[in-house]
Amino acid sequence: MKIQALDIKMGDRIIAYCNNKMQICTVKRILDSGHTNNIALSVFTSDHYRISVSRTLRFKRDALVDLAGSQFTQKNEPIP
Repeated sequence: MKIQALDIKMGDRIIAYCNNKMQICTVKRILDSGHTNNIALSVFTSDHYRISVSRTLRFKRDALVDLAGSQFTQKNEPIP
């Protein structure tokens, strides 16, 4: 599913080009979403935060970004 970069929230898992490859990133923090034409996101590049490195991604505010599917159901049980 695609959403506008402006609508991304903390905790969203997005598919983005990071570390020279397309991969799933988890949004850690929205760095600046002020009145500029760009939005900067601090993201983790892995599901395991202890071994993951934080990166900064920038998008135009009206860019479409792919959301990755969640790995948990609403009951927080792993999807088979």
